[in-house]
Parts: sequence; C-alpha cells; structure tokens
Amino acid sequence: MLPDRSAQPKATVLITTKNRKEELRDAIKSVLAQSVPVETLIIDDGSTDGTSDLVTSEFGNAVRLQRYEQSAGLIGRRNDGAQLASTPIIFSIDDDAAFASRYTVEQTLANFDDPRVAAVAIPFINVRQDNSIRQIVPGTVETYVCSSYIGTAHALRRDLFLKLGGYVRDLVHQGEEDDFCARLYDAGYVVRIGTADPIHHFESPNRNWGRMTYYGQRNNILYTWQNVPMPDFLVHLPATSLKGLIFGVKVRRFWLTVKGQSVAVGQIVAGKFPRRPVRRCIYRLLRELRKVGPRPLREIESRLPAISPAQPAAP
Repeated sequence: MLPDRSAQPKATVLITTKNRKEELRDAIKSVLAQSVPVETLIIDDGSTDGTSDLVTSEFGNAVRLQRYEQSAGLIGRRNDGAQLASTPIIFSIDDDAAFASRYTVEQTLANFDDPRVAAVAIPFINVRQDNSIRQIVPGTVETYVCSSYIGTAHALRRDLFLKLGGYVRDLVHQGEEDDFCARLYDAGYVVRIGTADPIHHFESPNRNWGRMTYYGQRNNILYTWQNVPMPDFLVHLPATSLKGLIFGVKVRRFWLTVKGQSVAVGQIVAGKFPRRPVRRCIYRLLRELRKVGPRPLREIESRLPAISPAQPAAP
C-alpha cells in the first residue's frame, strides 16, 4: 500500500542529476514507493539527454522538478536543492542509486531522536562491487557516530545545513561531505550511523575517473588548508600531499594528481579559500573516528561544544 500523496510530506528526497535519465527513472520509482509521504525533488543540472522530459512525462505532479539550463556541478546543485526543499529533513541519493526497501526513509527519520544528530549516514551497498554494507552500525542498542557520510546515502537537518553554510560550491566535485562535517562537529553536532535498510548504489559506468582524481586531490589539499588547526596543519599537509601522489602512481593518474594539488596551492595563494580551522579537540576527534571507527555518542559527547537552542526531533 502506497502512502497518501495528499498527506504532509515527512521529508524531502533530493536527487541531483545530469544525463542519466535511465538510472534516474529507477531512483524516482523507489522514492515514490516509500512507506511515508515524501517530497521528491529532482534537480536537473543542465542535462542534454531529455532527462526533464522523462521526469515530466512519466511522473508528472508526483515529483517536483527544477531544471537549470547551465550546469553548475553536483555540489552547487545540492545547495540549491536544500534551499528549495520544504521539509525539515533532507535525504540525498545519487541518480544511480535506489531505495531497496520501502521503509528506509521512515527508519532513518527515527534516527533523528537526539538533538545532537544533525546528519545520518544511511547504510548502503555498492551493488556492482560486492554485497558489503557500508556505513553500518556496530550495534543497535546505542547511538553510534562517525566522522562523515557518503553523498549517495545520507539525510540531514535542513536548518542546520543552511545555517552552517551548506557545501562549498567552489569545491565543484568530491570531498564536500568531509568539509561540511568538520564544521558540523565544530558546532557541536554529530553524524549518526543509521539503522535503516540499506540503499543500493549502482555506480554508473559513465563516471569520469580522471575528473574525480583531479578534484579529489585538489580538494584534499583545500580541506587541509581550510579546516586543520595549527600545529597539526604542518604535519597533515605534507602527509596528505604524499599520500595523494602515491595514490596517483597506483591508479596511473599521477599527473592529474600533481595538477590537482598544484591548482589547490595556487588557489590558496590567491586567497580564494580562506582558512577557518576547527577547534583542535574537534580535529583530533575526527581523526580518531576515521582511524578507530564509530563510537557511541555517550563516549564522545563531553568533547563536543554545547548546542543551543536544542533541535527538534524528526517528524
């Protein structure tokens, strides 16, 4: 039984897309089948393959479509989607992903039961790689937190996302989640690992790995410059650069790695990305969560700044 579409939506599911209309069709169908009413918001980032026509002809008023003639990139369009969303909680999945269960949204909304939880990392499976569940909670009794989330499988509080400035548009592609989550933790909030049924991510064969390498390496340097406090910055920066160069050799995209890192340095020198480092205690906490893995919220809460006013629970 499908939810009543006339009822007040419990959340917004945001899908930003460009030239993947066949994958997008399955993603939308999975959203419309959710057990609770949701606002389905599709952002067409300048598609040239008839994506908007497909959405309009096949789904009509069941979804909300915003088309842009000019492409501005995934990161910028997710910010635009957050501005357009009409509900307190925003879910974000890629256009090559789908809810495998009709209960995932409902289950994830229940994870916003603590005012410190600003985002939920939803479990997901990269179906074309293996059957492993990523972003999986170690136990179901406690609230576990992690350092960040993957863009194709997360939900967040819209008001906090906008208050903290959203994603940095100039990052263009790759790494925006870690940058945002650093600011999120520095404001006293956390990313919870979700307990919902996993999302299925069907990684598109049309991915541009060269583009991903370039922006990934550029943005790793920019993340370090913007977020890492002194004196840790003096160690973190050369370690990040060296690790990136080694990665470039391994994947045979060394010169794209060098280019990405060089461009980042040039943009830093030009003052395009000002420093706004997080508290040193938050930096150390994030490093710990990345290295050791998820921790119960009760174990790390005393290390977080106070939050005020308290956020409401999810609907």
